[in-house]
Amino acid sequence: MANAPDISIVIPVFNEAENLPALLGKVRALGLSEVEIIVVDDGSADGSPEIALNAGANVIRHPYNIGNGAAIKNGIRAARGRLILLMDGDGQHQPEDIPKLIAESANYHMVVGARGTGSKLRFHRYAANLLYNRLASYVAKFKVQDLTSGLRLLSRRDALRFIDLLPNTFSYPTTLTLAFLRSGLTVKYVPIQSLYRSGQSKISLIGDGIRFLLIITKIATLFSPLRVFLPVSLFFFLCGLGNYAYTYFTQGRFTNMSVFLLTTSVIVFMLGLISEQIALLRMERQPSPPREMIDSDP
Repeated sequence: MANAPDISIVIPVFNEAENLPALLGKVRALGLSEVEIIVVDDGSADGSPEIALNAGANVIRHPYNIGNGAAIKNGIRAARGRLILLMDGDGQHQPEDIPKLIAESANYHMVVGARGTGSKLRFHRYAANLLYNRLASYVAKFKVQDLTSGLRLLSRRDALRFIDLLPNTFSYPTTLTLAFLRSGLTVKYVPIQSLYRSGQSKISLIGDGIRFLLIITKIATLFSPLRVFLPVSLFFFLCGLGNYAYTYFTQGRFTNMSVFLLTTSVIVFMLGLISEQIALLRMERQPSPPREMIDSDP
């Protein structure tokens, strides 16, 4: 593709007029060559798209608020660069960290900015992220340092490969991370420092927290079902075995409840095996993005 930039920076925004001027100014100040900035306005009512246009960014407008993930997907579709850098538009990410990610991009399929201990995260967000990281690490068999970080760099080819899996909500970083890891693609975490966002956070602790957990479970069953089914099967097996031991020593019999729990354990295990085979077949047959969508890649 003629005159295609090397990097496309995709920034989703929703009523971020207060933060956008400084953010875009810092990105421009980095002096990166062959870079396009795409601001995806998700139905803002505060003049955010006009600010982005005046700053020289390419702007995609949603007629109404669809979701952060939907903005990311439309930004990826519009991007022309070989690499795509995703970052939040609320001022949490520092553009000065972008070169750190670019420096590692040649050796890894995706580079993620991992918020360090000095980052300004509220306690409940820190605790939730710790839980998500542990759960994702178990599913992916890889130490996930920051599952929900929105600052990440990946190739356009890989982004298009998984774009249909991404939800329209804030959970897209979770989906991207697990999809990459379970597909055998390499992920590198680079330490960064994040800032408190200005104004009210758009993430609901309870609503989006539950959604994150459901997303992790969904992606786990999509790419590695046994990591979900096996613990459930083991739980029912141990309950059935424990119930049988109790009733045998106290009543001298094998109860229907023990039969039910042990049978359920076998059924869940067999469902996990079948799901694992289906997941493997799906991965083998997964098509590549159309050539016209990735013709800017080397």
